[in-house]
Amino acid sequence: MIKQPITIKDIARSLGLSFSTVSRALKGSYKISDATQQLVKEYAAKHNYRPNLMAQSLKNKKSRCLGIALSSIPNNFYAEVISGIESAAYNKDYLVMITQNDESYEREVKNLENLSWRAIDGLLLSLSAGTTDVGHIQQLHEQGLPIVLFDRVTDAINTHQVIADNKGGAFNATTHLLECGYRHIAHITGAAGLSITKERLQGYQEALLAHHLPVRDSYIKYCDACGNNIPEAENAIRELLSLETPPDALLVGSDRLTMRCFSLLHEQGIRIPQQMALAGFSNFSSPELLSPSLTTIRQSAFEMGKIAAELLIDLIERKRPLTTFETRVLPTHLCIRNSTIGHPLSPSASGTTGTRGTSPMHSQGSGVHS
Repeated sequence: MIKQPITIKDIARSLGLSFSTVSRALKGSYKISDATQQLVKEYAAKHNYRPNLMAQSLKNKKSRCLGIALSSIPNNFYAEVISGIESAAYNKDYLVMITQNDESYEREVKNLENLSWRAIDGLLLSLSAGTTDVGHIQQLHEQGLPIVLFDRVTDAINTHQVIADNKGGAFNATTHLLECGYRHIAHITGAAGLSITKERLQGYQEALLAHHLPVRDSYIKYCDACGNNIPEAENAIRELLSLETPPDALLVGSDRLTMRCFSLLHEQGIRIPQQMALAGFSNFSSPELLSPSLTTIRQSAFEMGKIAAELLIDLIERKRPLTTFETRVLPTHLCIRNSTIGHPLSPSASGTTGTRGTSPMHSQGSGVHS
C-alpha cells in the first residue's frame, strides 16, 4: 500500500503551528525565525514532504513549465541548446516540454497549438525552415504568452532574441578559405527565408567582395530541408561539380548540411581538401576525429539556450510588462582543421590547426529593439 504524502496541514498539526507559519517557513520567509524554519524543514524532510505542484499551479495560475519548439532534437546544435535551457529551468524549478517540427510549418503550427493547450507559462521558439507566415505565433503573443526567440528568429514578434553572430562566422570562414588560396568558393545553405541563412549568406558575400571577387549566383545553393533531405544536398553538390568552373571550396551554412556534404564528397571520391576544401557551421562533437579533420564554425549553443531560458523566466515572473527587448548576439568560433589547409598557397599547408574567434567587426554584443 502506497503511503499518502503529508501536507502542510499535517506538519502544522504535528508541530502545533499555524498553516501560514509552516507555509512561510518552507518558503524561507524572513517573517519566520531561523529556529522555526529549521524545525519545519527538518520535519518536512524526515517525513518526505513534497509540495503539491498541481494545487499551486491552480492557485497561482502557473504551471512552472516552459514550452520549446525547434526543428530537430537529434541535431547536435539543438541538443546543446536544450541542455542550456534545462540548466536554467532547473535552477528556477521549471520543467520543459520539447517539440520538434522537422522543418514543417504545419507541424510547427500543430505543436504550438498543443503546447498552448497544456498551459505552458512561456515559449522558447526557433522557427522551422517552412515557416514564412508567423501569424500563429503572433496570435499566441497577443494573447499574453511570454515568448523568446532563439537562433532562427523573426522581427515580426516584438520580444527578446538570442542569436549567434552568423554573419561574422561566415565572414571569418570565407576569409580563411581565401587566405588559404581558394578562389572559387561555393556556399551551400538552408532555406532562403530563414534569418540564419540570410545572415550567413551576407557574411560570405562580404568576404568575397572585400577580396575583390565576384559573388556568383551559380555558386549559391539553397536546401529547403536544411540537410534533412539527402537528395537535396546531393543535387546541390552535383550541380556545383557540373559547372564549367567548379568550386575548389565549400562553405556550408548549417550543422546537418555540413555533415551531409562531408559524407557526399567522400562517397563521390572527391579528396578533401586537395580537390575540394570544406568548412561549415557545425557543433558536431568530434570534428577532429573525421578524416580529414573538419574545419567548423562553432556556435555558443549551450549559452544560447541558457540565456534564452533566463530571459523567458524573467518575462514570466516580472510584475510589470516590458516595452523594450534585447537582441543578444553570441560569438562564433572558427576552428581551423585539415579540411581547409591543403591548398598549395595555404600558409598553414603543413597541417597546423587553430581557432579563430569572431572578428572585431562582428564581436559579441547585445542590442535593443522595441
